[in-house]
Amino acid sequence: MKKIFIALSTLLTLCCVACGSGQKKERDMNEETKLKIETTAGDIVVKLYNETPKHRDNFIKLAENGTYEGTLFHRVIKDFMIQAGDPDSKGAPKGQMLGAGDVGYTIPAEFVYPRYFHKRGALSAARQGDQVNPEKASSGCQFYIVTGKVYNDSTLLDMEQQMNYRNYNNVFNALAAKHAKEIYQMRKAGDEEGLIALQDTLMAQTEKQLAGQPEFHFTPEQVAAYTTVGGVPHLDGDYTVFGEVLEGMDVVDKIQRVKTDRNDRPEEDVMIRKVTVLE
Repeated sequence: MKKIFIALSTLLTLCCVACGSGQKKERDMNEETKLKIETTAGDIVVKLYNETPKHRDNFIKLAENGTYEGTLFHRVIKDFMIQAGDPDSKGAPKGQMLGAGDVGYTIPAEFVYPRYFHKRGALSAARQGDQVNPEKASSGCQFYIVTGKVYNDSTLLDMEQQMNYRNYNNVFNALAAKHAKEIYQMRKAGDEEGLIALQDTLMAQTEKQLAGQPEFHFTPEQVAAYTTVGGVPHLDGDYTVFGEVLEGMDVVDKIQRVKTDRNDRPEEDVMIRKVTVLE
């Protein structure tokens, strides 16, 4: 009986510890997570959004296991962004083209748009292009910080029109692709009347398909940000924004101004020394 009592007591203690640990972790994840990115150009403090939990947890994991230590800001484009996190950049000789390194997995896209967008200071996940990555899954390790530029109202209006026009074209081209053989035959036969008639039909189908969809417009928050602090509007909705810079935008600006080679890699390495989760 004594042995059973001890065993039960031990099991109960372990259960309490495990349950307590789980509760603590859950509380922590509901709080704002801040990290310090120590670089050779200075320190940058970022916060991670709880609304993008997969990206948040992955970034914390990579920070804690030292994945980012020694990696470079390997792609820097002034008035656009600074990109880092390629494991292959550790100790890479000067001139080596970088950006293809990964950690063996991707992260499903977590778009919280339009709440989170590519304003100046946004922390976002890099990814491969739509041709090989139609679901827009994020790189498991590479990230970028937006610098961007300031836009005026008329430029944003033009961008809205371009995005709506692009959406129209995407729908029209998808419908036309279903008639590819028919279009080829009419072109071969020089049937211009047939082509025009089919075009009119496809345009009508496109307008009908888009009739129930609202046109694209920037939110008041986006307009306010893009016309004051700036950013990169054309990336919105295509790349996951999972955090933002709280301190150190002067360091980000210092990095974006460095001299780069033809592959946008800084000629003098800018290294991440360490990424630390702040209490």
